[in-house]
Amino acid sequence: MLYNEIEIEKISDNLWEIPKHGNMLVPGRIYLSEDMLRKNIIHEDTLKQLINVAHLPGILKYSLAMPDVHWGYGFPIGGVAAIDYDTGVVSPGGVGYDINCGVRLAVTNLKFNDVKSKIPNLINTLYANIPVGVGARSAIKKISKDELKRLLSVGSNWAVNNGMGIDSDIEFTEENGVFKNCSSDFISDKAFERGLDQVGTLGAGNHFIELGIVNEIYNESAASVLGLFNNQIILLIHTGSRGFGYQICEDSIRKLMKSFNKFGIKLPDRQLICAPIKSSEGQEYLTSMQCAANYAWTNRQVIMHLAKKSLLQVLGLTEKELGFSLVYDISHNIAKVEQHLIDGKAKTVLVHRKGATRAFAALNTSIPLKYRSIGQPVLVPGDMGRCSYITIGTQKAMDDTFGSSCHGAGRNLSRTKALEQSKGRNIIEELSNDGIYLQAKSHKTIAEEMPDAYKNVTDVVDILEAENVTKKVAKLKPIGVIKG
Repeated sequence: MLYNEIEIEKISDNLWEIPKHGNMLVPGRIYLSEDMLRKNIIHEDTLKQLINVAHLPGILKYSLAMPDVHWGYGFPIGGVAAIDYDTGVVSPGGVGYDINCGVRLAVTNLKFNDVKSKIPNLINTLYANIPVGVGARSAIKKISKDELKRLLSVGSNWAVNNGMGIDSDIEFTEENGVFKNCSSDFISDKAFERGLDQVGTLGAGNHFIELGIVNEIYNESAASVLGLFNNQIILLIHTGSRGFGYQICEDSIRKLMKSFNKFGIKLPDRQLICAPIKSSEGQEYLTSMQCAANYAWTNRQVIMHLAKKSLLQVLGLTEKELGFSLVYDISHNIAKVEQHLIDGKAKTVLVHRKGATRAFAALNTSIPLKYRSIGQPVLVPGDMGRCSYITIGTQKAMDDTFGSSCHGAGRNLSRTKALEQSKGRNIIEELSNDGIYLQAKSHKTIAEEMPDAYKNVTDVVDILEAENVTKKVAKLKPIGVIKG
């Protein structure tokens, strides 16, 4: 069939393929329901980006898009590409500007009725104790450049070593919260300056802190392993590497633009600027990107510590009574060296996941020992008015998506269109009527991030469940939200 003048073929009920044509090295594949396609929910430019990614040297099997896909820089957001480590390239556009933007889920011993009357106080205290918004400055002291370098070398361990967490937080963070082989040698002074006082800050845009409840459980045994129960109070934290990571991406793209011609690579879009993985330029980007990833893991760890202190402050409980603990921290925008089966043979690949998450199956040694019986937890936040999901990875994900899943609902409206459609509406009141208390830095952010700006996350998650890529464990409902 033709979709916006692009030939697309049906592989299964929720999987479609754009055949290899022109200079594409592999086909493009996209997970979408037929209903979504018929409603024209994916823009033509997004599909063209999926096609463009299929031109990258060393790409294997296919260029992939998850059902939350939408237009991004170079790669579509929701894009996945596995690149041959020996012969392929690394592309900053396949990671994005907010390097290691991700989500962290913490749980408590509390139920909804335990905090029902204190939700506004809880959200207001979290908002007061955790800096939010564009250019927010850290609630902890501004660190020196030497101290920032130490942070970059050990990741989340830096926060734990400074009394902002416990050892199990490291265990339940993807990659244990650190790329050990990163190097800060190529990071600009401007990036360092931006990173000195943003550790422990939320930022703006789609970043959030959400107080919620476990609203529904679909898999009792997996929920038990994850420590979940009905009506349980939980906390979601969504943020990344802030200005530090943004500057590293910007600097890297600018450098690659200057040296790109020497590689003799032809691309359909300059936003896919890249370098051979094993070249000095490729390694320079990768090691700098890994530093930004370590910064992001540390940022979320510090925010979680501040959140825990806030809950204790408002509720007047002991740490044992609160029972605050990390379930998992998962990365969105990242490139990782992994082993995957390609045509039946194990191969070392660099998997670019941009607006996509890892979703490894049970028994995989890359996930915490506690979770190997069920598979890796996948945290899928929705919009601030509906719900979020916890799912787990499957063997089908390993076979078909390089162990990857969606990362959220995905935008349905641009920020400009969201602003237009929000005129005359009181989003705060609408959320309040649904039992959700909102605290935000600006009305502009509220409008840009209103629920209608996003696809329904249930539709997105159900597509991957139907294709057996992930399996639902639980649904989370927001009761209080903080936006920058």
